[in-house]
Amino acid sequence: MATEVTVPVLGESITEATLGEWLKQPGDPVAVDEPIASLETDKVSVEVPSPVAGVMGQHAVAVGDTVQVGAMLATIDSGDGAAASAPAPAPAATATPSTPAKDESGAGYGDQPGAGTSDSPAALSPSVRRAVLEHGVDPGTVKGTGRDGRITKEDVTAAASSKPAPAPAAAPAPAAAPAAASGRGEERVRMTRLRQTIAKRLKEAQNTAAMLTTFNDVDMTAVIEARAKYKDLFEKKHGVRLGFMGFFVKAATMALRDIPSVNASIDGDDIVYHDYADISVAVSSPGGLVVPVIRDADQMSVATIEKTIGDFGKRAKEGALKMDEMKGGTFTISNGGVFGSLMSTPIINPPQSAVLGLHRIEERPVVVNGQIVIRPMMYLALSYDHRLIDGREAVTFLVALKNAIEDPTRILIDL
Repeated sequence: MATEVTVPVLGESITEATLGEWLKQPGDPVAVDEPIASLETDKVSVEVPSPVAGVMGQHAVAVGDTVQVGAMLATIDSGDGAAASAPAPAPAATATPSTPAKDESGAGYGDQPGAGTSDSPAALSPSVRRAVLEHGVDPGTVKGTGRDGRITKEDVTAAASSKPAPAPAAAPAPAAAPAAASGRGEERVRMTRLRQTIAKRLKEAQNTAAMLTTFNDVDMTAVIEARAKYKDLFEKKHGVRLGFMGFFVKAATMALRDIPSVNASIDGDDIVYHDYADISVAVSSPGGLVVPVIRDADQMSVATIEKTIGDFGKRAKEGALKMDEMKGGTFTISNGGVFGSLMSTPIINPPQSAVLGLHRIEERPVVVNGQIVIRPMMYLALSYDHRLIDGREAVTFLVALKNAIEDPTRILIDL
C-alpha cells in the first residue's frame, strides 16, 4: 500500500516552498520520521519526514519546483507494498555490494546516511555541489558535519584548505582534459528561495528607507584583556566560550535603552517604540547568512547571550533553525569582521530602523594622553533610517556603545 507524503504546514502566512533536494531516491529504504526531502522557504530549510516505514516510491515533483502546502511530494510503499517493492533494488545491491553508489536508481544511498550523502552528487545541495566544483574536492573524501552526516559548504571549504598535499593526486589528467579543451565554463544554478527573499527585502529597504551610515572606532584593549583573563573560568562555569559578541550585544541593548528611536520602527504614519530589545544576529549557514533573534536580550547576562548565539550558530550549520526563531527583531548586529572586513555599510533589515556592523580588529597607531601607541582598533558602522533617526541620535548611540566596550565596567554597573 502506498502512502502519500505531502507538504507540511510551514508556518504562519507561509503557503508555498521550493523543493531544495531529495534526501531519498526511489527504491531507498525509509524509516518512520526519517527525512526524505528538504524544502526551502523564505526563511529556513525544512526537512520533510516520512510518515511511515517502507520503501521510497516515485517523486511527484523535481528539485527547484515550487510546491503548495498540502501538495503531494512522493509516495512511500509500506506494508505489503514495501515487501513487493523491496526486491526490485535488491539484485543490484547484492550483485555489486562494493559499489552501491553507482546504482542508477540510487538504491543503497539510504543505508548509511553519512556515506550516502557524501558519495552521491545527486544528494548534495546546490550550494555544496557548487563548492565541490569550485574547490575541486572529491565529496567522497569529505566528512559531513551536517544533520545525518550530510556535507555542508563549510565542510568542503575546510577540506580544500586543510588538505593541499593530496590535491595533485586527486586530479587525474583525463578529468582535466575537458576543462582545458573548453577553456571557459559556466554553470547556471537557480537562486534559492532564501536568496530570492534576501534580495527582495534588501532592495525594498533601499527603495523605502532614507538610509545613512555613521562610523566610529573603538579601542578593544579592555575587552580583549577581560576575555583573556576570564575565558577559561567562563567556559568552565557556563560551558560556552567567551567571545566578543556577548559584550557588543549587551552594550547595544544599553545604548538602545538610552536612544529609543534606534530601537523603533515605522508603521504607516506611526512610530512604534519598543520597551524590549530583540536583537537579530547574523550567523552563517550552508545556504547563506541567516538572522535568528535573541529575544529579550536586554534582560540577559553576557553568559546567556553567548550561549544563545552559540546554539544559533551550531543549528544554523545543521539547517535546524526554526522559522519562529527568525521572526521579529528590533535591531540587528552583523559581524563582518569574522570574514576579514575592515569597513562596510550594512543594509537595514525592514521593518527595523537600524543595523550595527562590526569589523575586524586591527592594530593601529592612535594617540592616547599625548602619546602615539599601538592599540587593537575596530571600526563600527551604524546604518539607519534617516526618516526616523537623526544624525545626533545615531552618533550618540555609537558613542554610548564605544564607551561601554572601552570600559566594560560600565556594562557591569549599568552605566
